[in-house]
Amino acid sequence: MIRLILASMVVTVAGCTGLLKSEAVPVQVYVLRASSPPNVAAKGQSQALEEARAAEGASGSTASDPSPVAAPPPTLQIQRPQADPGLATELITLVRSDHRLDRYAGSSWAGNLTDVVETLAIDTLRATGDWAAVHDAPSPFFSEYLLHINIRRFEADYTGGGDVPKVYVTPDCTIARRVGRELLTSFIAEGVADADANRMSAVVSAFEKAANA
Repeated sequence: MIRLILASMVVTVAGCTGLLKSEAVPVQVYVLRASSPPNVAAKGQSQALEEARAAEGASGSTASDPSPVAAPPPTLQIQRPQADPGLATELITLVRSDHRLDRYAGSSWAGNLTDVVETLAIDTLRATGDWAAVHDAPSPFFSEYLLHINIRRFEADYTGGGDVPKVYVTPDCTIARRVGRELLTSFIAEGVADADANRMSAVVSAFEKAANA
């Protein structure tokens, strides 16, 4: 009797183990990194400009004519980006012929695309040295300027007829003063990069290149 009970327990455990097995393909998660602008490898643009102004003032100033003090760089807050329909997802988007929107199987960004773009924008603008501070959307600190981004395109495009995609990254940007919400400028930027091959690592590298462009 005990042997029968033990045998049935072994069979049950084996059956449960089989049920726990998954046929799903594991998802590869990808991140995008902001590259430092080449002209700020040693120091920020604002620091270089401030030093140049100080040197110019020192060469032409006298004891009765002190050089003007450069104004400190402004502060900026990036509002949470928005995205066109179909793009606000952690899945990596591609476009096929006939305007068909699709996703890469078994691959995703490290977060929702709006979060990915927000992080890229913050890291990129901080690296320029043109801002005293660059804050994210929920930051409690005051900023003089606001930047709003709407993601128009963030996709690998296969409509060119070949097997290797062309990656498009198109943010629609608006900059305003925080006080009074005065609109200063609005523009659409576009970064384009060709993938070296039709494999995921090459496509992600193209996304990073286009985003940093």
